[in-house]
Amino acid sequence: LREQPIFSTRAHVFQIDPSTKKNWVPTSKHAVTVSYFFDSTRNVYRIISLDGSKAIINSTITPNMTFTKTSHKFGQWADSRANTVYGLGFSSESHLTKFADKFAEFKEAARLAKEKSQEKIELTSTASQESAPADQQLPLTPGNFNGTDEGRVTPGTPQHAEVRAEPSQNALPFSQSSSSIGKHWEAELEALKGNNAKLTAALLESTANVKQWKQQLAAYQEEAERLHIFQVTELECVSSQTTAIKSQKTELNLTIEELEAALKVRFQELQRLRAEVESANQFQTQKDSLALRLQDTESRNRTLEAQLRELEQRLESSRQEREAFHRGLRSLLELLDSRILELTELRDTLARLLQAS
Repeated sequence: LREQPIFSTRAHVFQIDPSTKKNWVPTSKHAVTVSYFFDSTRNVYRIISLDGSKAIINSTITPNMTFTKTSHKFGQWADSRANTVYGLGFSSESHLTKFADKFAEFKEAARLAKEKSQEKIELTSTASQESAPADQQLPLTPGNFNGTDEGRVTPGTPQHAEVRAEPSQNALPFSQSSSSIGKHWEAELEALKGNNAKLTAALLESTANVKQWKQQLAAYQEEAERLHIFQVTELECVSSQTTAIKSQKTELNLTIEELEAALKVRFQELQRLRAEVESANQFQTQKDSLALRLQDTESRNRTLEAQLRELEQRLESSRQEREAFHRGLRSLLELLDSRILELTELRDTLARLLQAS
């Protein structure tokens, strides 16, 4: 086969909306295979992806293309020939990285191939310009440009024999008197032979390039005809399915409106949940602060309880001491009353004795 896949992966395919140039439009309902192809005949690299029998990506890689990673799972590139921007959504960042590395690798290969092709074209153009004055002396193959046998000579025949012959006849009298002039013409003949060999090689290479270009042109024409037939068939199918497509488009528009409404509701709910989360975070902060204050308060309460128990013990001890003091005081009062009573009796006795005397 002329074109072979050299790297494949799976991704969701998108194209930029041609009307807005901002929104992405999915071209596949699910992940599809996206492959790099190499055309050995044309020496080009292409990115191709099929959704069933429909080609949703057919992009030829050129040196001025750039693959951009817009997120850790999504990348995009612009194709000026297709007048669109392709986007790929991958299942993981590693798949995106591999695809981007391959894109850079094949982009560099395309650049080198283009430079090589330009060098060949410049070499062919230079050889054609150098060979223009001596077109009648260059050997032409049967597949040359004009297709005639005029001016054809054998490759082994010196191209400039006639050029040398005329100066030799004119200089015949001088060659008998000077051998240096003959050596000069021999050196010039050798130089002409060398130039003839170089021009012959360049012309042969140009002929081979022309054959290759003809083959490429035939391949391009074949591919263009195939694409034309494919597009005509696709347009016929599209024209036969216009009504169904319009109804599907109406349904899709309704579905998009419903999804946008649902998205708005979800966005509002998300905002509310974010507010609740922020409130919950504030409550959690307050809770943590209150917990710290509660721990501090409990520690202080334990300290105060210990102090209270100590005060109660001291109070109980003071109460017991006061009761003991009261008991001693009562005993002292009772003793004092008995003493007073005895003194009263003694006074009365002394008073009676004084009256009796």
